[in-house]
Amino acid sequence: MDTFRLLIVTGMSGAGKTQVLQALEDMGYLCVDNIPPVLIPKLSDICRQGGDRTSRVALVVDIRGGEFFEALSESLDTLKEMKVPYEIVFMDATDETLIRRYKETRRSHPLAPSGRITTGLKKEREILDSVRHRADYIIDTTNMKTSKLKDYLKKRFTQVESGRGMSITVVSFGFKFGIPLDSDMMWDVRFLPNPFYIPEFRNKTGRVKEVNDYIHSFEITDEFKEKYFDTIDFLVPNYEKEGKTQFVVAVGCTGGMHRSVAMAEALYAHLLEKGYRVSIEHRDMMKNNVEEDYNPHEVETSLV
Repeated sequence: MDTFRLLIVTGMSGAGKTQVLQALEDMGYLCVDNIPPVLIPKLSDICRQGGDRTSRVALVVDIRGGEFFEALSESLDTLKEMKVPYEIVFMDATDETLIRRYKETRRSHPLAPSGRITTGLKKEREILDSVRHRADYIIDTTNMKTSKLKDYLKKRFTQVESGRGMSITVVSFGFKFGIPLDSDMMWDVRFLPNPFYIPEFRNKTGRVKEVNDYIHSFEITDEFKEKYFDTIDFLVPNYEKEGKTQFVVAVGCTGGMHRSVAMAEALYAHLLEKGYRVSIEHRDMMKNNVEEDYNPHEVETSLV
């Protein structure tokens, strides 16, 4: 079945796997929680032959399965041999966030039921390290509200019938808010002239014309964009040849409001012009003191 989609959701305890499963269920996925990895190939084969009603499946696998979890790597290899397509979704958050969540719910960590939460988290990260490296998506829920998580999942995992090729997401961010964990490539544009130090630009985003024009008025910006676009143009078709389905490009500056926004918008426009399936997100832009913004994508949508 060409439209069959299998998501294997795993990751750190307390990072949001339950919320992901509930959201995917609302999106029409057949969801199974805490499945022993040894059963994944058989269940996947049954679902794959079950028609449209079982064409989208999400399975949660984590360390609650105890010794059964060790069989996950072998099961993934079996799926490849069976030519069953699958994607791994890894849920993560900082240790500080996970500890706070455990304390709020007054739960003990499954790997340290009578010990410190930090001990359990350390053991869990060691066990999950190899799976994390195989993940197609890493979702960091440290600063993510449930509504944002649902929006993210809808963008990534709603079945899309139209459109071919790899899906590309361009994300602007601020280094002071942390690096996006799900990025496949990261560009640091903090070397570009900073509009923050121009009083009339300080509270306007990189999407406002005069701010964008200021950033583009320097020779170094043009030189960077030439290398920036050339690198992307080389990598994207080669990633597609290797079968990659999702490519996340992160563009960062100090606060994620001016330079990264302008350069993310520039790349987004370039990729659109090339005919790629691309979306854009400004993760940290509105975490700053924004007094003026312009969203060209909302304007285009309203005119359709």
